[in-house]
Amino acid sequence: MAVCLTKGQKVDLTKGNPGLSKIMIGLGWDTNKYDGGADFDLDAAAFLLGANGKVTNDGDFVFYGNLKHSSGGVEHMGDNLTGEGEGDDEQIMVDLKAIPANIERIDFTVTIYDADVRRQNFGQVSNAFIRVVDNETNTELIRYDLGEDFSIETAVVVGEIYRHNGEWKFNAIGSGFQGGLFALCKNFGVNV
Repeated sequence: MAVCLTKGQKVDLTKGNPGLSKIMIGLGWDTNKYDGGADFDLDAAAFLLGANGKVTNDGDFVFYGNLKHSSGGVEHMGDNLTGEGEGDDEQIMVDLKAIPANIERIDFTVTIYDADVRRQNFGQVSNAFIRVVDNETNTELIRYDLGEDFSIETAVVVGEIYRHNGEWKFNAIGSGFQGGLFALCKNFGVNV
């Protein structure tokens, strides 16, 4: 049974699951009905970060335009343009053993594509979640439902995995940003 987290909660990932290496990060959401006329296109991404909280190079940003990290340790499974249907809307595969030693944490984010032009924000998004699944057994280990109401934000750092004393842990972040993907890239040191 999955551990359900609240914002700010941290939980062990590998210590209680010895041998865990391949995980799937599933991100999902629903959009509320509104009469703006444009579809919602939410995009998941992963930022592989060093000790300074920044990417070591632009290749450490894995998203719909760069689906696989050069280490092979993080792979985005593709862009879902509508978010229709049940379950995960986008998935990111992670092989913990393949993550380079200089990467201390991986932040998982969701942004709204063209949010300003389409006049959209996370106040119009509901039932957003992140979950961590053991890829070998297909067992959901961790789930964090973002119950927060983001009214003006166009980007959210949903959660992160990070190294701690030789083990991997998960942190439920749920922190909103204005300025969409551009603001996140700037925050994490990606050249845009």
